[in-house]
Amino acid sequence: MLNEPLHSLLEDLTALPSETNWVEFKMGKGSITNEQIGEYISAMSNGATIANKPFGYLVWGVQDKTQLIKGTNFTFTKAKQGNQDLELWLRNLLHPKNNWEIIEFDYHGKNIVLLRIPAAIAEPTHFKKKAYIRIGSNKTDLRNFPDYIRLIYNSQEDWSAKIIDTASIADLDTDALRVAREKFKEKSSKQNYFNEIDGWDNKIFLDKAKITINGKITNTAILLLGKEESSHYILPSIAEITWKLETEEKAYEHFGSPLLLNTSKVLLNIRNINYKFFPDNELLSTTVNKYDTRTILEAMHNCIAHQDYSLNSRIIVTEKLDKLIFTNAGSFFEGNPEDYSVGDKTPEKYRNPWLAQAMVNLGMIDTLGYGIHTMYLSQKNRYFPLPDYMLSDSQKVVLQIYGHSIDENYSKLLIERKDLSLDKVVLLDKVQKKQSITNEASKLLRKEKLIEGRRPNYYVAASVAAVTDDKASYIKNRAFDKSWYKDLVIEFIKKYDRASREDIDQLIMDKLSNALSEKQKRTKIRNLLYEMSKKDNTIFNNSNSTNKPEWKLR
Repeated sequence: MLNEPLHSLLEDLTALPSETNWVEFKMGKGSITNEQIGEYISAMSNGATIANKPFGYLVWGVQDKTQLIKGTNFTFTKAKQGNQDLELWLRNLLHPKNNWEIIEFDYHGKNIVLLRIPAAIAEPTHFKKKAYIRIGSNKTDLRNFPDYIRLIYNSQEDWSAKIIDTASIADLDTDALRVAREKFKEKSSKQNYFNEIDGWDNKIFLDKAKITINGKITNTAILLLGKEESSHYILPSIAEITWKLETEEKAYEHFGSPLLLNTSKVLLNIRNINYKFFPDNELLSTTVNKYDTRTILEAMHNCIAHQDYSLNSRIIVTEKLDKLIFTNAGSFFEGNPEDYSVGDKTPEKYRNPWLAQAMVNLGMIDTLGYGIHTMYLSQKNRYFPLPDYMLSDSQKVVLQIYGHSIDENYSKLLIERKDLSLDKVVLLDKVQKKQSITNEASKLLRKEKLIEGRRPNYYVAASVAAVTDDKASYIKNRAFDKSWYKDLVIEFIKKYDRASREDIDQLIMDKLSNALSEKQKRTKIRNLLYEMSKKDNTIFNNSNSTNKPEWKLR
């Protein structure tokens, strides 16, 4: 935003009779704690919805009683919570994700810090799992006001269902209409109106498929079936998928509406070669496609269905040498991706309900939450790493589909152990990607002898090495029996009469598991020497110095 509209906004806010449930004024940083900032973001977001405002505002540099613009010495962008940026700390504790903006600007020589906070939609904004509201001059618990809670839950505006009065069926692509009819008929084979579908005119068909409303064109209709030149109807929102090739070659191409047809065109651009695995205990290689066609389309269709079109962004499909990356605007709307991995969670709501229902009717997605589960199964059955959403943030969802192996032992294990359940494969996938797993998960995998190592440095277990015969990789990671290290120390002292700590470090350090950090290795050696001197009574410190010990045999 330029300074002129920011000046006008500030003047409009300070011209209000007083602070409201969607506007809060502060002076310096000392007037509010970091915790209270999070609570006010929640309160202003919920208050804006109740007041039917698109945004709430938290402003520094204005006196809260007189509402005089004084300026502030506070700078939000440099503020900290401990060692962490205050902004990142706050965003991680707000639910659902709220794309609030930090705007710092000069107002006639006075520094102003303004947070512009989108109104809560369909669910109250929570900070640390608690929702707030401002009533009068007090910030309080939203749970005390059930009528307001009900108002917020009923507030969702469905962008995809908005009617475009100036558009007509003539703005839809004829090929897209034909394919939509075919897809709808396939999906409706068990409906009592199945035999009537071919006799319907376009108006009846589009209403039945929940693409139009009472014959009127919706944003959904333009997205899925609109002619390319009809996309102006939904501006400033964008109906476009960009494919980018980022390998030694560089290329890109934009694909607009009708998205029903153009996702298949994006698919044709993606290089999908065969990939071979060579299990050590089989004579023939195992060959799979680098990518699964259904997974690619599932990923693109999910991007279309769940995109936050109010952010005016295109969907991006980035093809790298070893993976595909799908990016769409907006945070994950209901729960988190891992909730859907095993296929037992059904979403309760959608960001674009009308669009989602139309895409279900055309066979593009399902509404039971099986899309992510299907992608996980496809990757598991093709022995590849599972999809991940690790790069996602409050502004975008980023899905990575791997077309290569990360840890050969993981892939070979899936070839040999087709009986492994998906939830265990999800955990093993975390291990190969060096992601943390819970103590309960590590106990489960240890029980089945699937992993070894110490937290957090888990790795493929000996049983896997036995299956895959990948002994070299295993030896680098495994831990030998403690007695083996003790024997090494004793043999060294026998030969050289004595050993310093440096001698023992040089003797043992490179023989310890590669899964251990440098610090963990040194701690292990220290504990080993303590046990040998105090419990086994096989060696003693001849120097009596803990800093420079001289170990000898008893």
